[in-house]
Amino acid sequence: MERIATVERNTKETQIKLTLNLDGSGKCTMKNPIGFFDHMLQAFCKHGMFDLSGELHGDLEVDQHHLIEDTGITLGLCFAKALGDCAGIFRTGFFIYPMDESLLQASVDFGGRSYLVCDAKLTGIPLVSLGQDGKQASFQTDCFEDFWQGFVCGAKCNLHLDTIRGRSDHHKMEGLFKAASRAIRAAVEVDVRRNGEVPSTKGVIV
Repeated sequence: MERIATVERNTKETQIKLTLNLDGSGKCTMKNPIGFFDHMLQAFCKHGMFDLSGELHGDLEVDQHHLIEDTGITLGLCFAKALGDCAGIFRTGFFIYPMDESLLQASVDFGGRSYLVCDAKLTGIPLVSLGQDGKQASFQTDCFEDFWQGFVCGAKCNLHLDTIRGRSDHHKMEGLFKAASRAIRAAVEVDVRRNGEVPSTKGVIV
């Protein structure tokens, strides 16, 4: 059975359409106007073996917050839709990802309740780069947690993200995206020993 979902989110602030394949090959083909954010989603797909496509549009003249948080919500909704009643999956996952001087940890539970604990230990200083037009661009590091808060709300999962140690904000954020993708990949994998049962003593994920 294919585990593929498409979700659209259209507001006065953002217009987002995403298609997610849980059992993909790690391809991320999106129109994303924020360079570093695109880099994070590319890494998320590559290490989680998820296929993700779509387009992101938002009021970047105001702030990056709206588009990044709403993308998190939409991606979370894609996971929830693709997983359905969560029958047959492992449900929980955990991964520690080393990235140069940084060591990052992620734990996830698709148990039907939304909760985020994020201890990324970021400096809050924006990352500065050059945009596609050659002009200075930046990534608002405070939007990192906004993305994951949106994700857990859409996916209805518990997610704990922790920087164990590290110096570079780039490495911390990228390592946490990779750790999260590996933890989520483990959680949504089909457990053949479960024989299609819902992984809860309740008999249902709520």
